[in-house]
Amino acid sequence: MFILVNKVHKLARTALALVLVMPVGMAQANHHARCVVDDRDREVCLYNPARRIATLSPGATELTYAAGAGEQVVAVVSFSDYPPEAKQVASVGSHTRIDLEALVSLAPDLVVGWVTGNPAEQLETLEALGLSVFYIEPRTIEGVASTIERIARLAGTEAAGQSVADGFRRQMVALENQYEHREPVSTFYQVWDEPVMSVNDQHLIGQVIQLCGGFNVVGEQSRLVPRLDDEAVLAANPEAIVAGGMGEENRHWLAHWEQYPYLTAVVNNHLFFVPPSLIQRPTPRMVQGAKILCDQLDSVRRMRGAR
Repeated sequence: MFILVNKVHKLARTALALVLVMPVGMAQANHHARCVVDDRDREVCLYNPARRIATLSPGATELTYAAGAGEQVVAVVSFSDYPPEAKQVASVGSHTRIDLEALVSLAPDLVVGWVTGNPAEQLETLEALGLSVFYIEPRTIEGVASTIERIARLAGTEAAGQSVADGFRRQMVALENQYEHREPVSTFYQVWDEPVMSVNDQHLIGQVIQLCGGFNVVGEQSRLVPRLDDEAVLAANPEAIVAGGMGEENRHWLAHWEQYPYLTAVVNNHLFFVPPSLIQRPTPRMVQGAKILCDQLDSVRRMRGAR
């Protein structure tokens, strides 16, 4: 307990020292606050556009760059690999364990945190030190666009952020219009391998499956990310199995299902892979992931027609 309290006091002294040496122009408040509501329904207000932003998940990093505020990012966490410039920014740990001292030393005037992905106690410590924390957790396609707009508002890059958000909306609507009347394809999406995990219809990935005309065979599960066993997938017997995997070229999760040669997806070789950064991160690149998935499900329909 003493060590923890001492560390918090040290962080507080660091934060205070940074405030004291902050340039006068940064400390002076604008008459009009920039206020947005974050994904914990908290109002976050800044009196000047954020100039030093810390992003505490790869998705938060990508969304901040998409909002036109990439040049303001001074801290990221591991696996923040897009856009490529993000790899040159100082890393302050991982999304599950942040180096608070390193983060505070970089004097961020805005921290973009992940509601369910970052340790709550660490984000609360940052708030207690007086840092502005904007919590994100986009759960819908509109939520992705809205997050970009809100980050842009806090960063003073509204025009750039609005352009990207509107473009994302238009492209996703176009895909929905293209596929909404296609024949459904029963689909199992695997988000993890041990244990086997998937997504329900309320999950953002589940919404993309529906957008492509897919029928999520575990879509009615009560949990957003249900844990399953092989028997549940075998009973559902999906026409398509889609894996996200652990890396952009890692398809080994699909090989697991080949031990069940009577599975419809295996019989017809409809075992698909979508690079996880294109569909498992709630960012504008979901358009690319959705296009890949939609094409894959369309190939199932074409095989039906050929039989």
